[in-house]
Amino acid sequence: MRPSLGSRPSICLRIVAAPAPFPPVSSLSRQLRTQKTALGTMSTSAQPGSNIISSSASSGVPPGKTEIKILMLHGYTQSGGVFSSKTKALSKLLIKALAPAPYALHPTLVYPTAPHRLRASDIPGYDPNSAEDDEDADTWAWFRKDEATGAYRGLAQGMEAVAAAVRAAGGVDGVCGFSQGGALAALVASALEHPHRTPPAAPDSSGDDWSWVESLRAANGGRPLRFCVVYSGFYAPLDSLRWMYEPPIATPNLQFIGSLDTVVDESRSQGLVDRCRDPQVVTHPGGHYVPVAKDWAMALAGWLRQRYENVDATAKQSL
Repeated sequence: MRPSLGSRPSICLRIVAAPAPFPPVSSLSRQLRTQKTALGTMSTSAQPGSNIISSSASSGVPPGKTEIKILMLHGYTQSGGVFSSKTKALSKLLIKALAPAPYALHPTLVYPTAPHRLRASDIPGYDPNSAEDDEDADTWAWFRKDEATGAYRGLAQGMEAVAAAVRAAGGVDGVCGFSQGGALAALVASALEHPHRTPPAAPDSSGDDWSWVESLRAANGGRPLRFCVVYSGFYAPLDSLRWMYEPPIATPNLQFIGSLDTVVDESRSQGLVDRCRDPQVVTHPGGHYVPVAKDWAMALAGWLRQRYENVDATAKQSL
């Protein structure tokens, strides 16, 4: 059964095995050190903009193709390099699917790494008796939830890192995020929409800092995004962020939900769906991961084609 697009999640009857959402903590550091060695381009620096991987950094844009830049935001405990590795098949399929006329597009995927380093004890399922040294663990977060208050600690720094990545890329046309990165992707799209939303008054006792909003808008040259794609994302239920969901997010968005996802409950993902205007939703019969099998990747490729099929070359250059 092929994935279906619709304004509400559809139920797919084909059942596939879902991988464990997180590796055993005891082997986390060893596994990620191996990933870093294989990738060869990873940085452990938390300086915004210093650890960005681009899918077209070496190959460039083919003649006759219009580049579209997609900001790729990884999930909690991942990095830009790890997310790039996990979505390599998706990247290749998009390049192939968007190249033919009348689209003639070449996607460049930009993979920044979040600024907040995580320890083994921050990973779900942490066992202090079996955990190894996490000094070199390549695990990062865009923000960290305060379990006592529910506040998102470090969100402003996470958004500044996103702004730095957008600036380094010379602006982006769309955003795609997974899990925590999916929640962030929706906030990025919201902040860049026209007319601009107005954040709450200057920082007060709550400690909210909205300087990142102007940084992000300036980094993208004042342009809104053309699309937003979310995998296993969720709504951020903070009073301080309500202005980003009211009115609903209008940027065209495609949201993937795993019917077997045990990390992000479906009700949390549905919360984000409900706060977007006319979202397209795909439910896949898997867990907490980005489905890269051809059927599911083509759902994304087909949706992106729709975004551009009526746009002429001149208009595409301005996106």
